[in-house]
Amino acid sequence: MNQKPGNIKEYTVWDGSVRWFHWINVLAIIGLIAVGTVILNGKAIGVSGEGKVLLKTIHVYIGYLFCLNLLWRLIVAFVAKNRFSRWGAILPLGAGFSGRLSEYINGAKAGQPPAYLGHNPVARLMVSLLFALLLIMAITGIVLAGTDVYMPPFGAFFADWVTGGDAEKLAQLVPGSKEFVDKELYAEMRAFRKPFITLHYYVFFVLLAAVILHVAAVVVTELREKSGLVSAMFSGRKVLTEKPVDLEKQNTQTTINTGV
Repeated sequence: MNQKPGNIKEYTVWDGSVRWFHWINVLAIIGLIAVGTVILNGKAIGVSGEGKVLLKTIHVYIGYLFCLNLLWRLIVAFVAKNRFSRWGAILPLGAGFSGRLSEYINGAKAGQPPAYLGHNPVARLMVSLLFALLLIMAITGIVLAGTDVYMPPFGAFFADWVTGGDAEKLAQLVPGSKEFVDKELYAEMRAFRKPFITLHYYVFFVLLAAVILHVAAVVVTELREKSGLVSAMFSGRKVLTEKPVDLEKQNTQTTINTGV
């Protein structure tokens, strides 16, 4: 929808914690996808056993950044002073949500979707899905970090498992090698690991599809509504020509006269 001539109002929406989370998350996911893709195709491109262990180690370290950043965002969603950063403005819940969702979809079809400062009802569905997928990837990834390269927080537990608690074997245990493991115990550990790697593998593709859909939706919404949706993740501010449905009096706003 093209902006109408007249006054454009600028509103403060996203605080620093949300913006930092978003871009750290973007960079971490790109790094994880890049390294993970090489790991998955290691044999085809001739990656050695030592190289694969190194790649998995790098993958885990990027994963730590990803997990800590996600944990920080989950906590902020409970305690943030900015209401748009809290769960109440993120999850597709609350009285009247289905009505607002229907109203937004119908408005979008007619070329005049209601203006929102925070996430619109459709965006709430997508963001909630993304959070769920990110959480699944984080949990399964932490477990796999322990089973693959014996890294924290569960690496010591799995190392102890595959060596039967033998101190001498534990001291010599090397990721990627079966030289100092008990074959039966190692097989048990791998059986335990299997559902985690399966979930991690398939959810990765679902997440990738969701990210592509999310980016496409952001671009389409920006082109239609021209609200500064993309720049808001840098500046924290949106510009709107209509009164937002979710506006509160205390929200900071600045009127910009277009001179038209």
